[in-house]
Amino acid sequence: MFSKKWNPDGKHVYITGGSTGLGLSLAQLLTKKGAHVSIVARNQDKLDKALASLEELRVNPSQILKAYSHSLDTASASTEALEAACHPFEGQAPDAVVTCAGGAAPGFFVELEEKDLFNGMQNNYWVQAWTAWAAAKKMAQQKKKGSKIVLVSSTLGLMSMLGWASYAPAKHALRGLADTLHSEMMLYGVSVSIFFPPTMSTPGLDQENKTKPAIVWKIEEGDGVLLTADQAAVSLWKGIEKGDAHITADFSTSLFRASGRGAMPRNNWILDGLYDFVAYIAVPFWRAGVDNQVRGHIQEHEEYLGKKGFYA
Repeated sequence: MFSKKWNPDGKHVYITGGSTGLGLSLAQLLTKKGAHVSIVARNQDKLDKALASLEELRVNPSQILKAYSHSLDTASASTEALEAACHPFEGQAPDAVVTCAGGAAPGFFVELEEKDLFNGMQNNYWVQAWTAWAAAKKMAQQKKKGSKIVLVSSTLGLMSMLGWASYAPAKHALRGLADTLHSEMMLYGVSVSIFFPPTMSTPGLDQENKTKPAIVWKIEEGDGVLLTADQAAVSLWKGIEKGDAHITADFSTSLFRASGRGAMPRNNWILDGLYDFVAYIAVPFWRAGVDNQVRGHIQEHEEYLGKKGFYA
């Protein structure tokens, strides 16, 4: 509770998925705090625009701000991207690595194709896991004590419901990886955290909504006002600054975190105790409400599948 807060001024932060959404917002926030920032994504045009926005926010001429176009879907590609970003720093590992790359394509499990399930794990687990793997090795080899690795999951990495079979498993897997590395990377003085953001108003959401089933839309109507990427980035930053193992950005996700914390350390003994108490009462009611909506959708769903020729 009283540990020294992490200061990014003059430190190198490497952010995947940094051309849009949460990754870009975090890059902008850290640039304003004096960090050297490297962003990685695939689309060069988006990277160019993102880098221009960072240049406008630099606070001193010595800051190194870079953008790299790389695919991150293999171990070798992720390692190559990280090495490129380390080159301006004489090959030294970043002080912090934040993996924001990913995207969702919701749909009913029985309608998904093999490629949908494969891409769900590839785009939402492996693109982060390979970066974490490359960063962990480099930090350990260089004895980069005090450095950080931060994975980005989702509220759906703490719970799930219909429609998210190609997405939630990957986000749960990231939680398993983060909890493992939180323990293992202590051997090298490296801290590991994971962020569980709720649904955010980002370009990624627009893409996600193209395949989202109507019943999922209906259930999500009660979620309230969506966070902007900037608001989520502030919450992520505060968690990184404090060194929280599990980071959240809204009340509902904090309840799921507290009720499903497992063996991970508490962020705040008093506040987490309150969350745990509220979750003990509130989460079962939430679950029952969702399940009732799903049961009420059975006939409509059967008609929908019938019109699509699903039944033999």
